[in-house]
Amino acid sequence: MLVKDIMTTNLRTVTSDQKLGEVVSLMCLYRYSGIPVVDDGKLSGIVAESDVLGKMFPKLEDLMGSIAKVNYDEQMDEYSHVVHLSVKDVMTPAVITIKPEMHILQAASMMVGRKFRRIPVAIDDQLVGMVSMGDVHKAIYQCTLATKF
Repeated sequence: MLVKDIMTTNLRTVTSDQKLGEVVSLMCLYRYSGIPVVDDGKLSGIVAESDVLGKMFPKLEDLMGSIAKVNYDEQMDEYSHVVHLSVKDVMTPAVITIKPEMHILQAASMMVGRKFRRIPVAIDDQLVGMVSMGDVHKAIYQCTLATKF
């Protein structure tokens, strides 16, 4: 079975110039853990919950030089600053993609190896779909086990 057989093609995308507040609203409302960033019709990155939340915390190198403890209640206040940033300030620009003709197990192995929950499907730099671990799991289940129960 190929990626093109299971990928989601009705995608919500954002642009790198959008305010992060709009994007996190989409993430929370629709339970998206990540959204592709498309500029001028080309995939330019992905913004994930971990990108947004990661901006709230001090850098590891900043903590290494001191014995200071992180005050997590104060860190919660950072969120209001983060949501005023633009998508380009937090997105992951170097996006690993897969092709529609790839076998779904090859796609799954790439996701597992990189600890991805989802991966964009692209032809050259044109986004054509997304595949999640859930998509792969459901396809394997339907092909192998559903008929045996």
